Amino acid sequence: MPEPQPLEEPLEEPLGSSYVSGGAADLVPADAEILRTGPRDRGPRGQEPTAAPEERVRSLWSDAWHDLRRNPVFVVSGLVICFLVFIALWPSAIAPGNPLDCDLANAQRGPGPGHPFGFNGQGCDVYTRTVHGARTSVTVGVCATLGVAVLGSVLGGLAGFFSGTWDSILSRITDVFFAIPVVLGGLVLLSVVTSSTVWPVIGFMVLLGWPQISRIARGSVITARQNDYVQAARALGASNTRILLRHITPNAIAPVIVVATIALGTYIALEATLSYLGVGLKPPSVSWGIDISAASPYIRNAPHALLWPSGALALTVLAFIMLGDAVRDALDPKLR
Repeated sequence: MPEPQPLEEPLEEPLGSSYVSGGAADLVPADAEILRTGPRDRGPRGQEPTAAPEERVRSLWSDAWHDLRRNPVFVVSGLVICFLVFIALWPSAIAPGNPLDCDLANAQRGPGPGHPFGFNGQGCDVYTRTVHGARTSVTVGVCATLGVAVLGSVLGGLAGFFSGTWDSILSRITDVFFAIPVVLGGLVLLSVVTSSTVWPVIGFMVLLGWPQISRIARGSVITARQNDYVQAARALGASNTRILLRHITPNAIAPVIVVATIALGTYIALEATLSYLGVGLKPPSVSWGIDISAASPYIRNAPHALLWPSGALALTVLAFIMLGDAVRDALDPKLR
């Protein structure tokens, strides 16, 4: 019987482990090297294996944007807000009529051809006034939010960074403004204003709205000031301005953005409330609050005149609140 012939080539070593020849070392696998360096791609025969590419580390903002793009709440609310911004900038694109053209002969008429929302008690086209009213509401909400965010962040950030006497004085001033009811303050302050523009209303909102943002910014700056990178920058001789702008502000601004985004919808609702009470915007300005106030006496005879501006106001406020909730979930590491 012929003897078996030896193999011409040795068997390939098993995948996932390698062995060192010689004595007891033959029994020690090299899996520890794989665990230490990570998996490696096996190249062609006779070439060195290549290490797998490392995943790029995302920052807080890129990670938040990565989550927001996959959040249906953010997508839906973002589309609604984009549409509102579009009609606020170019209302004539979808409502070419003049919102101030009214005919008493059409008073309280229902929807008809060319007038899908009907007419209000003064004979004005409800569709045209609802579309043009978006400009006022979005302008008031955005400008008031920017003013409150800037003023509150600056005052609160300086108080939290320097502490001491400045912090004590600002805290007492903040407590005084918190004690003023917003609607009552608007009735008192705006009742003496005769201007029909949006700027007195925006100024009132900034005046009474900055304490909330200031308190949020103060707490966020105090937390960021205690981190090791701030202490290291101070030890290296960095100035207070550089520390505040380069190290603290980027890491303390996220809570302010979340609160400001949610507050934007609140300011839009506040403007409508003050206009409904007669102390906010005044005719001939076009506002959802003014239209709601004018349509209230005719709610039984012409409910459509109240339904459409009220629905537009509710949808706008809801969109901004949903957007703020989505941003909060994306920027808060505890909610991940």
